[in-house]
Amino acid sequence: MTDHRRNVYFFHKQDQDTNKQVGSLTQLAEKNGFTVVNQPSDANIIASVGGDGTFLQAVRKTNFRDDCLYVGITKKGKAHLYCDFNSDEHEKMVDAMTFEQIEVRKYPLIEVTVDQTSPFHCLNEVSIRSSIIKTFVMDVLIDDLHFETFRGDGMIISTPTGSTAYNKSVAGPVVDPLLPCMQVTDLASLNNNTYRTLGSPFVLGSERKLTLRVVQAGNEHPIIGLDNEALSTRNVKTIEIKLSDKKIKTVKLKDNSFWEKVKRTFL
Repeated sequence: MTDHRRNVYFFHKQDQDTNKQVGSLTQLAEKNGFTVVNQPSDANIIASVGGDGTFLQAVRKTNFRDDCLYVGITKKGKAHLYCDFNSDEHEKMVDAMTFEQIEVRKYPLIEVTVDQTSPFHCLNEVSIRSSIIKTFVMDVLIDDLHFETFRGDGMIISTPTGSTAYNKSVAGPVVDPLLPCMQVTDLASLNNNTYRTLGSPFVLGSERKLTLRVVQAGNEHPIIGLDNEALSTRNVKTIEIKLSDKKIKTVKLKDNSFWEKVKRTFL
């Protein structure tokens, strides 16, 4: 009888170099008792081969499954935050499987609802920006409290793991992924004698809900980014954002913590 817990699906770009690497990884997996499947729905392990962008796509294209393990495999010499394994280090991958040197880590997702439609999910961040060269205006509510009226280029709302991506590039702090929270960071907010916002990133706990009400003054068509994809929108009025009850499970090496990855990537 087949052990479906060892079914692996490889998610990757279709280019000659990557296809060659996946072929080698397929042989390695089958040699060690795993079954490589052709459909992600048949797998309980989904392995992305590429970088962090490929990992994000693997999670999104397989619908943020919470009943499987996601594994990031990167190319030689590349530093990534979601990828613990290197495609050329076959012995290390085999040792990790054989000697149980891996851990399962759960990462929170952001749930985004636009004008009360079906929710979208993000692993890194959701960003809201103007689609025209014009100050973007939104009323910002935390739960039922009107917190501020934002004027500027837009906002980024990130998960802890997403805090090292777009969020960090605009001076947002890096957040430990063990904290179930989301971080709100302004994009070029206006702060003067007439307009005033907090003007610094802030962190919301797991039970909070952030509501953004778009002021309809030429801002009816915002660009909403979900991780590394853009959502096509029109006449948006309200965006509700919270931490999802869903979490994705990733496989990481015990000797390769989030902060070790941050140090290796940025320092």
